[in-house]
Amino acid sequence: MAGRMVRSCVQTTLKTVNSVVGLAGMAVILYALWMLRAWYREVAQLDQRLPAPWFIYTFLGMGIFLCLLTCSGHIAAETANGHCLSCYMIIVFVLIILEGAITVDVCLNNNWEEDFPPDPSGKFDEFKVFVRSNFEICEWVGLSVVAAQVLSIILGMVLRTLGPDRETDYDSDDDTTVPARLPLLRNQSQHGPADYAEPNTSRRSDSWKLRILDKVNN
Repeated sequence: MAGRMVRSCVQTTLKTVNSVVGLAGMAVILYALWMLRAWYREVAQLDQRLPAPWFIYTFLGMGIFLCLLTCSGHIAAETANGHCLSCYMIIVFVLIILEGAITVDVCLNNNWEEDFPPDPSGKFDEFKVFVRSNFEICEWVGLSVVAAQVLSIILGMVLRTLGPDRETDYDSDDDTTVPARLPLLRNQSQHGPADYAEPNTSRRSDSWKLRILDKVNN
């Protein structure tokens, strides 16, 4: 009983922490869609054809990836399957490494902007200005998302150690075997009196034959 309560608490906490990553993914998707709409409005006013805005599509893909990662995390937390939890933790770990590599490059490399191709939409420059003007808020948001990812890995390891709830599996097995046993009980109840009656009738017939033989001999 205590193990089931601990497992349920870990599952609920993992889902809650995983939802933080999902909310960040939805916010990124909404921001990317807003930038994409503004980009199409600007392109519609121009006659020339511009290259694809890589920053907007990358932002949109990152948001979709975070939402899919959140869905897989909820499935892994609900089933408590070892393989699902392992895959989820590996993906989150790789994502943290990529985020750390980008952060180190931006902080230590003064010419980090040259590592990215030019953005024809200009949204990349607007995003940099927004981050610099609201650096403290962006810093807290980024740290919260990374902390949620690290905590999800730790909770996933704990849940993988606890394993799935086997008591429910035993209960489901018992529920499936009881109906299969009921026809046997019915068959026994139906055939039981006849089977017990056959020895009694044979004994009566034998005693009746013995009485007739005694009368004939006398």
